[in-house]
Amino acid sequence: METRHQAILVCGMFGALALLGAGISMSADGHPERTAWKAKFERPAEIPFPADDPYSAAKAKLGRTLFFDPVMSGAKTHSCATCHNPGLSWGDGLPRAVGEKTLAVRAPTLLNVAWTPKLAWDGHFRSLEAVAFGPLTTPANMNITEKQLIERLSAIPGYVDAFHEVFGEGGISKRQIEMALATFERTIVSGEAPFDRWIKGDENAISAQARHGFDLFVGKANCVACHSGWAFTDSSFHDIGTAKGNDIGRGKLFPASVELRYAFKTPTLRDVARRAPYMHDGSVATLDAVIDLYNKGGIDRPSRAEEIKPLNLTAGEKADLIAFLDTLTSVPSTVSVPTLPR
Repeated sequence: METRHQAILVCGMFGALALLGAGISMSADGHPERTAWKAKFERPAEIPFPADDPYSAAKAKLGRTLFFDPVMSGAKTHSCATCHNPGLSWGDGLPRAVGEKTLAVRAPTLLNVAWTPKLAWDGHFRSLEAVAFGPLTTPANMNITEKQLIERLSAIPGYVDAFHEVFGEGGISKRQIEMALATFERTIVSGEAPFDRWIKGDENAISAQARHGFDLFVGKANCVACHSGWAFTDSSFHDIGTAKGNDIGRGKLFPASVELRYAFKTPTLRDVARRAPYMHDGSVATLDAVIDLYNKGGIDRPSRAEEIKPLNLTAGEKADLIAFLDTLTSVPSTVSVPTLPR
């Protein structure tokens, strides 16, 4: 059975275990040595594509077209890009996602999903391919059946040609739609931010205040226990002491686990300054309020993560953390919308 302690072991080389004695030395002012920590945030060289759904330019192009096409929704009014807007760092800027109805959780960003082993706030999707038909067929979201979607796409000559180019002759299938969408989504990668230039050696890329914020991030504030690695997420699930009532997250999948009750996915911090509001339900409006929440320590209960406790940060330290988080946001890039086939 999955537990919080197992999740911590998975992410330990980036986070909590390092703080508990993985050999990170301390500087004269009592902060972890930046050089050793900076090496843990270097970007990977390549995007990982699975062997059973390898990359091809034609497949990514097809997936991109499907992603932006409202024909994918029952009413032909919503596309995947409605909730995952590239202009909003691949989220939607709303507290809760809106499809046919307002949903229970906010739309997560798609930044760096190629590196995410379990998808959705509670992790019930095991791959990007498995995600696609979840929102498509959910009545409150895009509200289209598999049969209806395949019939629609099969009636559009441009799509028939595109699917034939990628997958060969034969009818359009659910699996082909899943593979095309997932291939495109794996190409959604956060751009270079000031933080990336800093860890590559440009000491002027971020301010002295932000550098002190980094020391707090990996030290006193211990944000790195969960927001670890280059994408600033351990891709695991924790109760941070905010959710209430029946909003129990991963606990619904593991009802016998006390530790997973109220546990939700650790979101990436890439482009975090552009992705308000925050938390799985959009209940926290600003980064300042997020820092205040963590500083207080959240609701004290048996499921609350061990790392969540009062931090006793000063006003200056909170400002320094915000300055550091701002360095994780890249310069927006232009994303062209494809011409849709008809």
